[in-house]
Amino acid sequence: MTKRTTPAGPGGLPLLVTAQGLSALADHALLVVGMARLAELALPAWWAPVLKLVFTLAYVLLAPWVGHWADAWPQRRVLQITTLLKAAGVGLLVTGLHPLWALMLAGVGAAAAAPARYGWMAARVDPRDWVAANAWLEASIVVAAVAGIGLGGWLVRPEGGGATTAALVLLGVQLLALALLKWLPAGGAPAPRRTAAPPPWRAFVTTWQQLWRDADAALSLSVTTLFWGAAAVLQVAVLQWAGEVLSMPLHQASTLPLAVAAGLVVGAVWAGRHVPMAAARQLLPLGVLLGLGLALAALVVQQAAVAFAVLFVLGAIGGVLVVPLNALLQQRGHALVSTGRAIAAQNLAENTSILALLGLHAAWLAGGGGVQALLAGLGLMVAAGVAGLMQAFRPREAPASLP
Repeated sequence: MTKRTTPAGPGGLPLLVTAQGLSALADHALLVVGMARLAELALPAWWAPVLKLVFTLAYVLLAPWVGHWADAWPQRRVLQITTLLKAAGVGLLVTGLHPLWALMLAGVGAAAAAPARYGWMAARVDPRDWVAANAWLEASIVVAAVAGIGLGGWLVRPEGGGATTAALVLLGVQLLALALLKWLPAGGAPAPRRTAAPPPWRAFVTTWQQLWRDADAALSLSVTTLFWGAAAVLQVAVLQWAGEVLSMPLHQASTLPLAVAAGLVVGAVWAGRHVPMAAARQLLPLGVLLGLGLALAALVVQQAAVAFAVLFVLGAIGGVLVVPLNALLQQRGHALVSTGRAIAAQNLAENTSILALLGLHAAWLAGGGGVQALLAGLGLMVAAGVAGLMQAFRPREAPASLP
């Protein structure tokens, strides 16, 4: 039997957090390096969200298969293969190819890694510690995503040597992450093969239906889908907002998301220690507050120092909101289907939202719209969406019995 462990104890979780955090750091730094290559090629501004879009596309197209791979293969092997794919994507940028292809291949690796990562956690960590373990994983991945923007900005600073030199550094980071995985303990045993198993796409449809029919899983899917769709737009738009409103060049603007990262760490760790999974529903008003705060900040903030403070607070709110909801989905997914398949379904939902919102982002900029109005509208959408979900998933009172 696979030995389970607590989040902070022995058994490999710190190593998983480190390796996957480094790999995600390079993934998101690659986005900024790709944007720098776009500038070198003198391509228009709407190409920036397209880079993020093609990275995300793999999550949607591969969703029926990645959960199956995470269950059928040893999770450590899956993580090694996916990290190698991401390193190959960075290598494409080193060779001088258009950054579109680099982001596309890196997206394939990232999409296949997520179910294996959480499948490993489900096999190694006691279910009573899933909220805390999620706090570690979510904090590391989200912080790496935002810190990667800062790293990418630092690498492409005017005296930094250009996009190719920056890509070489990121290739080294991915190879370091790959080397660390050699010492990761094995996860759960691969699922037994069935002679009459349905095709992966049909099994995925069944998983999708089961999760959406479960009230807790459906609530978690709905809120996290809205949250991460908005976060993907924010990741790119905040850089453009910093340039347009705060007059910050790209290599300086890329430090602004670090405030979000710090807030997310504080919020995620606090939630992991103090918020039980059963309290996830009670945190939904924070989503309304988060959206309204973003809309107000986009319209009134004019100074970099104020922007850092506001983004820190918004990041903390997001960390407190998302960690228990993710743990709730994994608990329901583990009970209904499997953790790997549940995460694959979550990836499809979230990344379909990301693709749709990034498409609107690119269309808005291509049509001459301003990024300030874009962020304000995004915040109002989040607030209204969470408020609607609170109403839709409100517990129904049982009808009073007749005397």
